[in-house]
Amino acid sequence: MYTYPICNVADEEIFAKQCEAIEKYLHPLEKKDILVDVDGSKIQLYEFEGHDIKVVNSLYVNEVYVESETDIKPYFS
Repeated sequence: MYTYPICNVADEEIFAKQCEAIEKYLHPLEKKDILVDVDGSKIQLYEFEGHDIKVVNSLYVNEVYVESETDIKPYFS
């Protein structure tokens, strides 16, 4: 599992921009459901080349980060 820290505070705008970047640079990408936790945290789910990707805006750990089953860093360089 690959984890990419994006922001050290939970932020709806940064979460949305990270989702837009994922959708812009990764193809073919299947956008799945967005999950909303009882505390308001959000997880946007994607599938990319058979691998799961999650963009997380966590109010619990107070950060925005991406978790991926495959290395996506090369797509953003």
